[in-house]
Amino acid sequence: MKVHALHLRVLAIVVAVITVSAFSGWARADPPSRVARLGYVNGAVSFSPAGESDWMDARINRPLTNGDRLWADAGARAEIQIGGAVVRMNASTAVSILNLDDRITQLQLTEGTLNVRVRRLERGQSFEVNTPNLAFSLRQPGEYRIDVTPDDAATTIVLRKGEGEVYGEGAAYVIDSRRPYRFTGTDLREHQYGEAPRLDEFDRWSSDRERRYESSVSARYVSQDVVGYQDLDANGTWRVDATYGNVWTPNRVAAGWAPYRDGHWAWIDPWGWTWVDDAPWGFAVSHYGRWANLGGTWGWIPGPVRSRAYYAPALVVFVGGDNFRLTISSGNVGGVAWFPLGPREVYRPAYPVSRGYFENVNVSNTVINTTVINNYYDNSTVRNVVHANRKVPGAIVAIPVTAFVQSQPVSRSSVRVSREMITSAPVAIAPAVAPTERSVRGAAEQADKKPPSRVFERPVVARTAPPAAHVGFAAQQQQLTAKPGRPLDEAQRKELKPAAAAPAPVVKVVAPTQEAPPTKRPPPVTASTSPGDGRGKSDQGRTRAAPEAQAQPAEQRGPAAAPAPATTPPAVSPAPATLPQAASPVPAAQAPEQRAGRREQRGNQESREQRVAPSTSQRTTEPPTASPQAAPAEPVRQAPPQRSAQPVMTPSPQVAPTERATALERAAPPGRPAPPERAAPPERAAPTERAAPTERAAPPDRVTQPGRAATAERGTPPGPATPTADRSRGRKKSSEELRREEDERKKKH
Repeated sequence: MKVHALHLRVLAIVVAVITVSAFSGWARADPPSRVARLGYVNGAVSFSPAGESDWMDARINRPLTNGDRLWADAGARAEIQIGGAVVRMNASTAVSILNLDDRITQLQLTEGTLNVRVRRLERGQSFEVNTPNLAFSLRQPGEYRIDVTPDDAATTIVLRKGEGEVYGEGAAYVIDSRRPYRFTGTDLREHQYGEAPRLDEFDRWSSDRERRYESSVSARYVSQDVVGYQDLDANGTWRVDATYGNVWTPNRVAAGWAPYRDGHWAWIDPWGWTWVDDAPWGFAVSHYGRWANLGGTWGWIPGPVRSRAYYAPALVVFVGGDNFRLTISSGNVGGVAWFPLGPREVYRPAYPVSRGYFENVNVSNTVINTTVINNYYDNSTVRNVVHANRKVPGAIVAIPVTAFVQSQPVSRSSVRVSREMITSAPVAIAPAVAPTERSVRGAAEQADKKPPSRVFERPVVARTAPPAAHVGFAAQQQQLTAKPGRPLDEAQRKELKPAAAAPAPVVKVVAPTQEAPPTKRPPPVTASTSPGDGRGKSDQGRTRAAPEAQAQPAEQRGPAAAPAPATTPPAVSPAPATLPQAASPVPAAQAPEQRAGRREQRGNQESREQRVAPSTSQRTTEPPTASPQAAPAEPVRQAPPQRSAQPVMTPSPQVAPTERATALERAAPPGRPAPPERAAPPERAAPTERAAPTERAAPPDRVTQPGRAATAERGTPPGPATPTADRSRGRKKSSEELRREEDERKKKH
């Protein structure tokens, strides 16, 4: 008895494993439930289908999927719509779709500018943009701008809202909307940042397009995953029907119009025959929901609002078979006919899918009983099905097979069919027609403006490994001809060798997908007052060089400024005069968020990071007309043998002379006297920044301020100079200052 029970358990486990394996195999064959749409085109925008090298004129409503490429030429713009996100292309921009499925949107940007607006990211979903320098992963909804230069392969990322991660070779950082970053190279070492740039014309155009989503009325009635719903607002009206609930009806259509009449058919993997509508509002109503004829007027009924919408290539039922013939002027020819599915009717895909996909693609687009759905899935030969729209006058559209295969406009090729032919012809889930190269390209013509060949040949950095490149139509043509109308599944396509001319992106994966997300931000770099002009590497290399340069005696450094190290960003033009060199090391530049601490440190940091003129920031109590004066940050133990009217010393290698002056002026407390070694003899005129030293003599009980002559030589406008003692008025002197004044008086006597 125990042995028998054990055998039953083993058998149950084996059956379960086989069932799970079979289901997993079916699940891997399922196509994505979402797709991208080319929703807007302005100017010369060209398109190349997956696996093909030809470039065609891009047309709106073309479904986009893995391997498709887009090029916006000079002066052109385009908009790619994905469920929950919109990608807008500026002029001279090259974009490829590397991977688009239920869990990831992965784009390749090799040149140009993108504005990405992510309205939502579901749990487990990711959005990644791969450029020649880095992989940028968008962490949360927001507004992102990504620029890739065509010359030096630099990538600039501006986050106006949101947060993201950048991945390079051996490095990964978190960036947010505090500042834009500009990366060069692929290791993320060389990066720059500055203030956020002002909105340009492309940004304003993107904002105008985005407002159509934010104010869309149709968003109340459809699932948020329906692509193209915002175009329904200006082209139709919503009303409530007693039978079907919310119904949308188009405003301007021709007499006798029916759904799936104005457009053409194209072959798009992995779905096969796909409808491409000509109307600007035709995408959502062709790939989601159902159509019903309400008292002679066609109305579109969306699926449940709270369900995740599943994309379908065309929600129609095909009529006819091998013997279906049409009569035209040249005689009888083979024909293809179809009509739209009605509410509560089951859609049966022509491509292989799992039970879960079969159920979801139906329940997300119409209200239907799952028992009915399962009956269709288990029995593919269900007969005697009653379709409501089949009996509606004008609902069936028929065209010759040649027009169907060559993606010709349906409205120009349609043929009237008799009622007897309609009622007697069988229905099918797909026409038994094999595609051609023209079917893959669609109705578009050859593009006049094609991208330079080098644009899509540039390698990009990726965090997530994309799927294998599409093999192209030529590699599949033999199998597609053997089973006309049925697309190959993913496993069959992987066994094929790609055609020799099939383009493939060059992608370098720099981080495994299971690696934990980064938590640190890029190391600080030298910032700039100009937006986007902060440049250079991180300050690590500059910090090591500072103490070594300042440890040399003043006599050994010489009067000329030492050249900046290789890792130091180019400094501003030096002023003619130089300032005395402090003996203590100059601290390395810090990131803007770290500018806190003592007053003396803040002056040095701001002069190196922001490079502003000395007169732009006053930290003393002197009147506005008085020029700022500088004092050494620390006492200098060694004085030069002779003092001239204008002291000449070598500045630090990190800071240009004008920047050093700014640092010393900000670092010194108001009225701080100079050390005894720097004090001028009583009979000597003190240098000022307003007049020559011989014209103003310092009082015998006052000490001079080094750096005033240098300030004057920089071209400071003339004005009344304020004595040092006046600037220190109101401040209590320290014991060190009192001791130095006492020593000074002793020397004079």
